[in-house]
This record gives sequence, structure tokens and C-alpha cells, in this order.
Amino acid sequence: MPKLTKKIVDALQHEPDRDVFAWDAEVRGFGVRLKPSGTRTFLIQYRNAERRTRRFVIGQYGILTVELARDLAKKKLASVIDGGDPAAERRAAREGMTVAEVCDWYLEEAEAGRLLGRNRRPIKASSVAGDRSRIDQHIRPLIGTRIVSHLKLADIERLQADIATGKTARERRSGRGGKTAGGAGVAGRAISTLRSLLNHARRLGVIEQSPANGVRVIASNRLKRRLSVGEVRHLGKVMAQMEREGEHPTGLAAIRTMLLTGFRRMEVLAMRKAWIEPDDNCVAFPDTKSGAQMRAAGDAAITELLSQAQRSASPFVFPADWGEGHFIGVVRVLDRVCTRAGLERVTPHVLRHTFASIAASLGFSELTISGLLGHGPRGVTQRYVHLDAALVIAADQVAAEIARLLDGGEVLSMKEAKRLRSAGPARSFAEA
Repeated sequence: MPKLTKKIVDALQHEPDRDVFAWDAEVRGFGVRLKPSGTRTFLIQYRNAERRTRRFVIGQYGILTVELARDLAKKKLASVIDGGDPAAERRAAREGMTVAEVCDWYLEEAEAGRLLGRNRRPIKASSVAGDRSRIDQHIRPLIGTRIVSHLKLADIERLQADIATGKTARERRSGRGGKTAGGAGVAGRAISTLRSLLNHARRLGVIEQSPANGVRVIASNRLKRRLSVGEVRHLGKVMAQMEREGEHPTGLAAIRTMLLTGFRRMEVLAMRKAWIEPDDNCVAFPDTKSGAQMRAAGDAAITELLSQAQRSASPFVFPADWGEGHFIGVVRVLDRVCTRAGLERVTPHVLRHTFASIAASLGFSELTISGLLGHGPRGVTQRYVHLDAALVIAADQVAAEIARLLDGGEVLSMKEAKRLRSAGPARSFAEA
């Protein structure tokens, strides 16, 4: 067998029922293993002091180059000559790793951008921040000192039950942030974080097995609140009154935009003027929760965005009151508006649900609504090179209906909605 090269490793053909090996002619004992799954890993094979044959995995091809893996193999094989046993040493280290240590490894790797998320892109900083919060508030206090290899599935599900019943709850702190409570949603997210980080550690060889495999994540009993058409009309009336009284205009415009588009809170607040494409009725987001997207926006939404964009020289559509950043106070404005309107449990995400609900009431399909909301990774917009005209028409009609309600108009009947939908893009609700 010749000296291992990238060309040789790439040319290996996997077999469905066994591992395929290729050994290096330069460094005896250094090779590459091709699994039936197609995964290629570098390894060394040696005899320990007891003359027993051992294999030690150096790392995965693609993460390591052939040259780097060969250098690491030389160091490990040199330690064998001195009486070392790399496989036994790794096994002992793995058996001794605590949950806290694995969590620390995960946070360090994720924050450095070395771990890939579900879209095969580095895990976003916002996601890592959420994971850190759940680790520090729930996982570390309850099982941080436990040895990972000693944990069982029952321990993970017991952890979930403890979080759900409020074992890690604590009182409200001073400054920003609320109290830490229990509940099904909190517990489910914490266990999902733990399962994900353990799978990353197992996949990259940090631990042998994940004790969270097969865990049943508790279902959240959170109700999906949305505004009725009557509540939307009332909200519009209250917003108009509060605008005349001097309520924050940027906050009110952001609330209206979230209703007219179904966009997420930070998609609206961090939106830049350069992303708006009025001729194509869309906003070109370079990055969202589901990656880069072209998101359809109706005429009423585009008009609102362009009007807001003209109010300042900031690159942001919704600029901050001070500094060069974007506006962040929409939740406080929404709370004041809803308190005046007598509406409870209304958040920016409720406005997103409301957009989807009104789209459904107009007869649009679940697939179309998913595309309008930019859901991923199965989101409709993920598969478009150019934004589909049908989505633009749908966005226009949903936005027009919500604008009608905010301005005090009556809701359209299903029959009227279907008639206008069949009229095509040249006909809008405003012309009815």
C-alpha cells in the first residue's frame, strides 16, 4: 500500500456490510477506516505493553487532513514506544467526564463556530446563548457533577420531570431578566439542549454513548394565542388613539409591520432598508432562523416599511432612539398598547400567529402559509430561486385584509375572499 494521500482516501469505496481499511506505507500502524455509512476516520493500530492489539481513532477525515492526521499518529505511536496506551487513556478520560465538563466543551466549541447545527452551518450565537442559559439554570445545578457514562435514560427523564415541577425555579433577579420557573416548555427545551450537546460530543468522539438517546421530550401545553378579527380591529383603533397621544411611533410601526407580514420580532426590528425590494414585493433577509430567505410582503406591508424608512437616515428601518443600532423596545410598547386595549397574553409571536390565522381564514393552504412565515428547514421559500408569484399574491391579500381590520374595516366573507383570490395579482382588497 502506498503512502496515504487525499486522492487515495477519496477514492476508497465503501462496502455495505464491513469496514474498509487503507494503511499508510510511511508510518506503520497509521491508516484510514471507511465505515459502511461512508464516514472516513483516521486511526492507529498498535500493540500495547501487554501485546494486545488496540486501535485508536485520531479524528474524522474532512476535519483533519491526511498530513495533520499523520503527524498526530506519529506522536501517538511514539507514546506507545514509551509504554503508553492511547486507547486505554482515552477510555479512562471518557469514563471520568462529568456532565458539566461536556457542557463546557460544547459551549466552547459552539461559540468558536466549530459545531454545525441542523442546517449544516455553525450554530448561531443566539442559539448558543439560549443553550448556555438552560445549561447554567437547569442542567448544571441538577446533574452537572454526574459522570456521563454512568447516566441512564431514566436519569435524563427524571431530570426533565424535576425541571417541569420547578426544582430549579428561582425568584426574580434585579436588573434585566425575569424569574426562572418550571413547566413543560422549560423542561422540554432543557432536555432538547442536553440531548443535542451529548449527540455532538458522541459524534466527535468526546464521549462513547449518549445517555439521552431515546428520551421522550415532554410536550408543551402552551396555548397558541392569536387575535380574533374583532381584537385586531380594536387593537388598530387603540393604536391610532395612542399615536395621536404621543406613543412611540417606531414601536407602533413595528407592531403594525409584524401584523402585516408575519415576520419574527427580530426580523422586523433588525431589518435594513437595503433589504427591501418593493418592485418584487419582498424583503431579502441575508440570514434568519432558517437561513437566508426571500420573504414575500404585501403592498400594505411594503408601504408601511417604505414610510417608516423615510423617517431617518439610519440604515435600519426601525432605528434606535440613541446610537447607531436598531430599535429594541417594541415589547414595552406592545404591552402598553394591549393594557390600554384590555388584551391579555399578547406577545410579538402572537402577532405572527395572528397573521397565519387570518391567512388560513382567507382559504390559503398550510403550505402557502408556511412559505409566508419562512418556516424551515422544510419552508417553501427554501426551495425558490426567485420568489414564487403565488406567495406574493397571498402575502398581498393577507396584508390587505389585516390593514383593513386595523383601519376599522369589516372582515371579508370566505366567498368574497375566494372571489378576490381568483382575480389574480392585478386585483387587491383595496380595490374591492
